Amino acid sequence: MKKILFRKLLLDCLTFFFIALLSASIIIWVFQAVNFLDIMIEDGRDYLVYINYSLLNFPKILSKVLPFVFFFSFFYIISKYELNNELIIFWNFGVNKFQLINFLFKFSIFLALLQILLSAFIVPKSLDTARSFLRSSSVNFLENFIKEKKFNDTIKGVTIYSDSKDDNGNLKNIYLKKDDNKDSFQITYAKKGNFIKSNNSQILVLYEGETINVVNNKITNFKFSKSDFNLKNLKTNTTTYIKTQEVSSIKLFKCFLRLNNYRFFNIDTKDIIVENCKSENLNNIIKELYKRFIIPFYLPTLMLIILFLILRSKESIDYFNYRIFIFILGLLLIISSEMTLRFIQDDFLKNMKIFSLPLIIISCIYIIFYYYLNRLQKK
Repeated sequence: MKKILFRKLLLDCLTFFFIALLSASIIIWVFQAVNFLDIMIEDGRDYLVYINYSLLNFPKILSKVLPFVFFFSFFYIISKYELNNELIIFWNFGVNKFQLINFLFKFSIFLALLQILLSAFIVPKSLDTARSFLRSSSVNFLENFIKEKKFNDTIKGVTIYSDSKDDNGNLKNIYLKKDDNKDSFQITYAKKGNFIKSNNSQILVLYEGETINVVNNKITNFKFSKSDFNLKNLKTNTTTYIKTQEVSSIKLFKCFLRLNNYRFFNIDTKDIIVENCKSENLNNIIKELYKRFIIPFYLPTLMLIILFLILRSKESIDYFNYRIFIFILGLLLIISSEMTLRFIQDDFLKNMKIFSLPLIIISCIYIIFYYYLNRLQKK
């Protein structure tokens, strides 16, 4: 009977948890996907790049939302059980409070391991894959990012200005500057122009203008009635380098060992290739490892805080205020777990106090449970 009761409670909690997690994540993803429209509109990217990039950011949203949804879901269900007198069924069938605490605590550890799998392996891989779409894609819809009376520098090394643009995409009074290097650049003026497609590339056709070339302080110019400006293989200013959060956990760990000259189980770090594996980035590397492997262990701590609810009956006069206190305490723990990132330093050994904080809190709460429940049994 105890197994049936535990299974029923866990099923109710997980059902509410997964529905809330997916609902909250999808809502946030929709708002974020709208912001990602800039990739296609402002940056001239293909719509397939936009779709893939948006979808691959979904695991990151799941990872960020999970602790909040976890706390709200289990807090709500356990409170509901108490208010509906369903917890009394547990006590009547011989389930003591310490058994329930241990059961849900063990499950929260399992959930923390799943969170580590998500944040340490799935999220970096998905973010890196999303970034690879930007690195490998080209600018396909150049006419989309040209705005009237606005300097557009989306394309790397190229600045385009147009005085006006009609519904057909025809541009008037065009200014175009192309920087080849620091000692040479090209400036082109034209009365009108438009984009045409040729051999899977786009060409900006300019009419009635003049081009000025500056090479090593030498100026040459020529006028034209028609000129083609080929925009093939041009890159955008969108960030395409690999960020620390996009690097795999194994590479980050090896990078950390190499930067600190640590030897750990004779792991070879000589062949590690990480774009931002530099001593000045060591602090960010430690923070990223902390976010992936330590912060998920705040989930068991959250579970223990939620389980303070079963220590007091709804018949208590101050039960409502007690619930509010537990709720605020849980929120403060979630916020504090994120704020601990600010105290991370370059020295790994000095960070051990912060790394061990979840274990310390769990031990303290378990001691409180032990003495409180033992005192109730003696009464």
